[in-house]
Parts: sequence; structure tokens; C-alpha cells
Amino acid sequence: MRRREVLVLLGFAPLTIHAQQKKLYRVGMLETTSLRDNAANFERFRKGMEERGYVEGPSLVIVYRSADGRTERFAELAAELVGSKVDLIVTRGTPATLAAKAATSEIPIVMSAVADPVESGLAASLARPGGNVTGLTSATTELAAKRLEVLKALVPKMTRVAVYANLDNVAAAASWRESEQAARAMGMEPMLLDVRSPESIGPAFDRAVRSRADALLVGIETLTQSNRDAIVQLANRHRLPAMYSAREFAAAGGLVAYGVAYSDLYYRAAGYADRILKGARPAELPIERPAKFSLFINRRTANVLGVIIPPDLLLRADWTID
Repeated sequence: MRRREVLVLLGFAPLTIHAQQKKLYRVGMLETTSLRDNAANFERFRKGMEERGYVEGPSLVIVYRSADGRTERFAELAAELVGSKVDLIVTRGTPATLAAKAATSEIPIVMSAVADPVESGLAASLARPGGNVTGLTSATTELAAKRLEVLKALVPKMTRVAVYANLDNVAAAASWRESEQAARAMGMEPMLLDVRSPESIGPAFDRAVRSRADALLVGIETLTQSNRDAIVQLANRHRLPAMYSAREFAAAGGLVAYGVAYSDLYYRAAGYADRILKGARPAELPIERPAKFSLFINRRTANVLGVIIPPDLLLRADWTID
């Protein structure tokens, strides 16, 4: 008997045999933006998977589908991922996750970032989600008061704030309610800019200017992510100091942002994917909250807009652009 055959019989198979027997996993990603615009987050997820032994090509295929800012496309794209027989679906945002959940009750779903999975009906609770959905919450709805507080520090004379939201998104609608309540509690008048399509972005800014809004609060969801550059440029062109929800907006020229580091959530989502692919049940994996919220300030934009940054606020910033 050959030495190779003896090793196999004794349970000491050569590494080449193990490599040949290793399963190839298919992971679908249901996203709000293109792979190009989402490159930093995608790379962190892929890095997290690679560290856990899933290498794209030999043991991992990632099937990426983007709605490109069109929420109505999620249902079709979710059905496409289910039809392609993926082992797991990673989602971002409430609409994408709701569409994935509606498309399948069998394939596990990992949320990379959802505002409030319990309120939106995606999970029974954070501790025990139930069903086939688990992952991470970005807790963005809870940050309205803090964002307005920072914006007020940058624009002390602010009395009217325009709130940019897409009420087609249940998470954005909840965020608007929180923002409205927080603004009134701070003695400011909130003004809703309900923007539900890319074609409505420009006219929304015109309304804000005509209504003499002093500043702008921009939420994060499918439409704003896919039209980030246009929104930032319009805000700066109209000289509207704006608070955003993610670092990417400040990096694109936005004045200030406060929220989670989404790339960190994507990296942590890989941990969920690994546990599920190894047999863990999504229903029993607790949904995790962000470990930290960060403040990002674009000093260059502040200079252009004539906004004076208080020294204490600058000291609290986790990241600045000069």
C-alpha cells in the first residue's frame, strides 16, 4: 500500500486533500451603493472573513448586489440572491434587510448596520432576535439630540433647522420624529425635507433656502448614501452648515459628522458570518450595538463657510480634515 493511502486511512490526510475537500461558501451582499462607493466597508468585511479562513476564490464567493439608491430595487435583488443559492446574506440598512427577510425565512441574514431592528420588526429583541436575522445596529435614531447639540455649537444663532429624511424608509421616519422632538426641546423649529428620489434632492435644498433654514441635519439611508457627493456639494453651495451621520460625508467635503464607524461594523459582521457558517443559529445570536460613536470635522469646509469651531469641540473630534 502506498504511503499516501496509509496516511489517509490513519486519519493523517495530506494538506492537499484537506484543501480539496474545503467547502466553497457563497455570501450575498445586498447593498445600498455601488461596490466602488462602498469599497472601504467591503474591504473590511472581506478582511474579517479572510482572518477567519475564508479567502475569496478558494473558499469564498461574494455575490454583490446594489440598489444604487433605488429602494424599490431591493425586493428584486433579494430574490435574485436567494435564487443564486447563497449560504448567507449580508445587508445594510432597514429597507434592504426587510426585503431580504421577505425573500427568505431559511437563508441566514446578517445586518451590517440597521437603525433599530426591533422597532422595524426585524428582530423580537436584541438579546434573542428570533427568526433568521441577526447582526449589528448602528443606533442612528438615538443620536438626533447629540447631532443637534454639536450643530448648535457650530451655528450658535441657529433657530430653524432643516431635517433631510426619506419617509419611505421606516428607520428614516423614526429618525425624523426623534430629530423633531429634540429640536423643539432645544427651542428650534424643525423643518422636514422629505426627499424620496434623486430628482427631489435639488428642489429640497431650494426649499430649505427659501424657508431661511440656518443649518441642515442629514440622515443616513439608501438615498443619501448613493447621492453623498451631490448632497454635500449642494449644502456647501447654498452655504448651509450641515451635520451628517457618517465619516464618508465629512471626507467628501461635509462640515461635520457624528456616528458610528461603519467600516468597523462591516468587520464585526464577518464574525457573525463565520459563526453562522459554522452552524450557529441567527435566532440565538444577540444583536450588537456600536462600541463607540465618533465626531468628524472638516476644518477646510468650516473655513469656507465661515463657521468658527469652538476649541472644546475640536478637542473632542476623533478625526479632522485641515
